[in-house]
Amino acid sequence: MSRFLNRSLKALTPYVPGEQPRGEERLIKLNTNESPFPPSPLVLDALSRAEAEKLRLYPDPTCRAAAEAIAREVGVSPAQVVLGNGSDELLAFAFHGFCENGAAFADITYGFYRVFCEMFHVKACVVPLREDYSVRVEDYAGRRETVFLANPNAPTGLSLPLSAVRALLMQDKNRLVVVDEAYVDFGGESAVALLPECENLLVVRTFSKSRSLAGARVGFAVASEALAADLNALRFSFNPYNINRLSLLAAEYAMRDRAYFARCRDAIIENREWTRQQLQERGFTVLESKANFLFAKGPLGGQEYLTALRARGILVRWFSAPRTRDFVRVSIGTRTDMEALIRATDEILREAGHEKGNN
Repeated sequence: MSRFLNRSLKALTPYVPGEQPRGEERLIKLNTNESPFPPSPLVLDALSRAEAEKLRLYPDPTCRAAAEAIAREVGVSPAQVVLGNGSDELLAFAFHGFCENGAAFADITYGFYRVFCEMFHVKACVVPLREDYSVRVEDYAGRRETVFLANPNAPTGLSLPLSAVRALLMQDKNRLVVVDEAYVDFGGESAVALLPECENLLVVRTFSKSRSLAGARVGFAVASEALAADLNALRFSFNPYNINRLSLLAAEYAMRDRAYFARCRDAIIENREWTRQQLQERGFTVLESKANFLFAKGPLGGQEYLTALRARGILVRWFSAPRTRDFVRVSIGTRTDMEALIRATDEILREAGHEKGNN
């Protein structure tokens, strides 16, 4: 740490991303919730040499074409859509611009929320999940802080129904609720449907998971026109050219290709449910995920299972906090990937003296 860093940031604990292989090893990557499928063929066709040559020009700061494609798909006006360099950037703007009274979020949820509180000097109110890792909406009643709700939650994968999200919004119409829907396409219910009656709602989504564009870094927010205008003011005050030309083009065409999106999503859901059943048959406790990952606790400790899988060329994610350290989070890959995970798990359990079905 240099002597030049602001004293107020010296205690900052950065977000730690999952391991990224550097190419020297052949690894099955089930640790960062990316899609196992390539982007839509429409995206690949759109990213032509002619478009790449336009990189000498700034991108459209209004993100008009992509915003219009998103608006058509989710059923809002383009003026209600704001694009960001990944959903993380939009979440950062929300913590910076909409948390004068602080921020409230679960004790087990997306790790960036705590980081943003430290980064922007926002008072954090951490609300424990229930014993079963579900969100109890009543725990937020009377709180004045801006609420951040990952739904489905990460790393648990659990999802609140739309009725519960509506109840959260109706607790205080003068309190903003930010619903982080990074994983909603895999079985959750989107809160976008509540926008006509709830102007205290900001929904944040991403192209990284169900649209296979994690490397393009594109996210979007949907809100009332007034709230979207505020978010755009924050964006333009930071960087009006926050998304490059090729990423904007990829987002537009990914949103257009409904059929490809549906095929990939359905395959991931099918592989998730198959993997969940296989793990449960081997003595694992697996939460009922509505995301593109599973949160699983097995006969071995979480770190021990992680290490044993890593030795066999499979990456998963482990979180060391007391309430999560017995679990691993397993991203859903192709069926071949998941079959390899189960074979490795059988080998690990045999070596540890655990037999399938006897745990």
